[in-house]
Amino acid sequence: MPAEFPDFRLGAVLATSFTGTLSERHGDPVERIPVPHRLVDWLAVYGLAVDSCTPDQLDRARELREAIHAAATAAAIQEPLPTPAVRIINEWSAQGRAAAFLTPDGTREWRLGSASGVEDALGVIAADAIGVIAGERDGKLALCASPTCRAAFFDASQSRTRRWCDMNTCGNRQKKARFNANQRKRPAAAE
Repeated sequence: MPAEFPDFRLGAVLATSFTGTLSERHGDPVERIPVPHRLVDWLAVYGLAVDSCTPDQLDRARELREAIHAAATAAAIQEPLPTPAVRIINEWSAQGRAAAFLTPDGTREWRLGSASGVEDALGVIAADAIGVIAGERDGKLALCASPTCRAAFFDASQSRTRRWCDMNTCGNRQKKARFNANQRKRPAAAE
């Protein structure tokens, strides 16, 4: 029986969701694409279906993921973008073969050709990262307030004050920890 894999943490922004395939970067890291077929699964969720993935392609995908994370983190804290990360993102964006299509509901959808592979899907992710990091979308890059997570995420909320990459995980975990700490500070009830 195959081992269970951690659930994907899905978001509305392709590039930052891709960086979320490694979570808890400053705690006990959780790799959500530990084997090649999990990358195939993740890509399919985002409409970038490919037939297969090799271990080498998975390694290269993780290299792109870390480059996007490094650049997005720098952009979120308004520091210069790391040159090696920019180079990797640009190289992937240049080599991908995909087409953007306008859907009937007015959104953009990427489509890969029938002969497309992992490299083409990664090119789409790199192109999306360029748009996000360059500030071409209405919103801002931010870092999760969880000290063990610190994931880069795209805040499109009206106030641009979101604190957590995901309220159901990091946000709830932090609120629960704060609640428990406050409970321990309360004096014991008189008996």
